[in-house]
Amino acid sequence: MSRTLLLGVRVLDPGAPAGPAGVEIVDGRFGRITPASDLRAPDADHVVRLDGAVLTPAFVDAHVHATATGLLVDGLDLTACGSSRALLDAVSARTAARPGELVWGHGWQDQTWADPAPGRAELDRAAAGAPVYLSRVDVHSALVSGALLDRAPDAVGAAGWSDGPLSAQAHHHARRAALAAVDGPVRDVAQRVFLADAAARGIGVVHECAGPDISSPADLAALCLRPPGAGPDVVGYWGEAVDSADAARDLLAATGAHGLAGDLFVDGSIGSRTAALTAPYTDAPGCLGRRYLDVDAVAAHLAACTAVGTQAGFHVIGDAAAAILVEALEQVGDIRGTRHRVEHLEMVDAAQIAAVARHGVAVSVQPLFDAFWGGEGALYAERLGTRAAAMNPFAALHAAGVVLALGSDAPVTPLGPWAAVRAAVDHRTPGSGLTWAQALAAHTVGGHRAAGDRDPLAGRIVEGAPASYALWDGDGTREIPRCLRTVQRGLLLFDTLAAGPR
Repeated sequence: MSRTLLLGVRVLDPGAPAGPAGVEIVDGRFGRITPASDLRAPDADHVVRLDGAVLTPAFVDAHVHATATGLLVDGLDLTACGSSRALLDAVSARTAARPGELVWGHGWQDQTWADPAPGRAELDRAAAGAPVYLSRVDVHSALVSGALLDRAPDAVGAAGWSDGPLSAQAHHHARRAALAAVDGPVRDVAQRVFLADAAARGIGVVHECAGPDISSPADLAALCLRPPGAGPDVVGYWGEAVDSADAARDLLAATGAHGLAGDLFVDGSIGSRTAALTAPYTDAPGCLGRRYLDVDAVAAHLAACTAVGTQAGFHVIGDAAAAILVEALEQVGDIRGTRHRVEHLEMVDAAQIAAVARHGVAVSVQPLFDAFWGGEGALYAERLGTRAAAMNPFAALHAAGVVLALGSDAPVTPLGPWAAVRAAVDHRTPGSGLTWAQALAAHTVGGHRAAGDRDPLAGRIVEGAPASYALWDGDGTREIPRCLRTVQRGLLLFDTLAAGPR
C-alpha cells in the first residue's frame, strides 16, 4: 500500500475543511481530508508540505481539437495579424524559409481589418506554390492556396466556395486535404505537445471533438490509444450522423469513439456568418447562415444512439439551429437514460432551455467566446445587434438544472481553465454569469457528467474518489495561478515539486 500526505493545502471542494488541510492519498485514491493537525506523517511513504497551496480537482476541458492546436506550435499564429497585408507577409516569410512545405496557420480575424481578406491570387503569390491552409479564429472558414485546392478538387464550386475565404462544405473539403498532408510523425508531435500543455495547466481530462469534417479516424485513434499517464485522459467523440442503430454500432466500432457526439454540425459560427439564424445577420442583410442537418436527421441520430446506449451530440450555435435541436428532442421523446450532449448552444431562449433540461441533455459551453467576442461593440454585437446580449445564458442554463461543462474549443480559444472560470463568472451581460463555485464545478464535475460518467465522486476531492487533482500557487480569484502539479487517477502528469509516486 502506498500512502501520500499533502499537508497545508487549501482545498477547493464543497465540504472541505476551512483553512489549511491535510489530504491523504492511498493507492491512487483520496483517503481522509481533515484539518492538517489531524493527520500524522510518520507512517506515510511520501509527505509533501505545502505552505498555502491550493488543491482543486483536475480540470476537464470539455471541447478540444488536439492535433489542430498542437500543429500551431510549429505553425503560423495569425491572431496578432492586424491586416490582410500582415497575413500575406507572414505567409511569404514562412514559405521563403521552408519552400514547398505545407503552411498551417490559424487565428486571423478580419472584422477589424481596414482591407478585405486576401483573394486567392494574392495568397498564391505569397505562397510561392506551397499548399496553404489558414483557418479563421472560429475554424469555420479558411483561406487556402491554389496548391492546396489541387488536393481538394471537390471544394471548387461546393457550398461556401469563393475567391476569398472558404466556408461550409468547400471549407470542409479543403480542411480534409490539409489534414491529409500532415504525416504520422508530425501528428504525433502535435498531439504530445498539446497533451503536455494541457497537463501543465491542471487539466486531467480532455474531450476530443473529432469527425469527418474536423480530423480523421486515424487521428482520433492515435490520440485515444496513448498509454495511461502519457497525458490527460482523452474522451474521444466522433461527430458523424447515423440513421439507425446498426449504423451507430458500425461507426463506433470503426472509430473507437466514446460517443457519436461533439462537432456534428447542425450549423456553423457567428464569426464566419454560418451559424443558422431565424432572422438575418445585422451586418449581412439576407444572410441566415447555414443549416447542415434538419430536424429529421437530428432526430434519427438521437434515436439511433439512444437505441445502442451511446451519447449523441451536436454543434449548435444559432437560434435556428437551437430550434432544430429542440424540435428533434421532442420528436424522439424519452432519451434521459442516455446522457446526450450539445456543444456551444449560444443562442437559446427560455423555452428551449427548459426542453434541454427536461431531456437531460448536457451542454458544453466555452466562456471565452463571451470574453473575446461578447459585449457592446464587439464581434457578436456587430453580427447580431441587440440579439447578442442574450447569448451564452450560463446562469439560466444552470438554474434550469442543465449539466454544464466548460471547455476551450482549442484552438478557437486557448487552453486555460482558470481563464474560462473567470470568464464564466465575469459574463459580459449582467445576470448571465455563474458564481465562482458553480463555474469551478462546471469545469470539473460537469466535465465528467457531460461525458456520461455517473460516478458521484468523479471530479471531487472526497474520500474514496480517484486521486485526480491539481496543485496551484493561488486560487484564481485575483490572477491566473501557476500550476504546481497535475495528477490524474493517481498518475503524475505534470510536476514542479519533488518527483515520486503520488
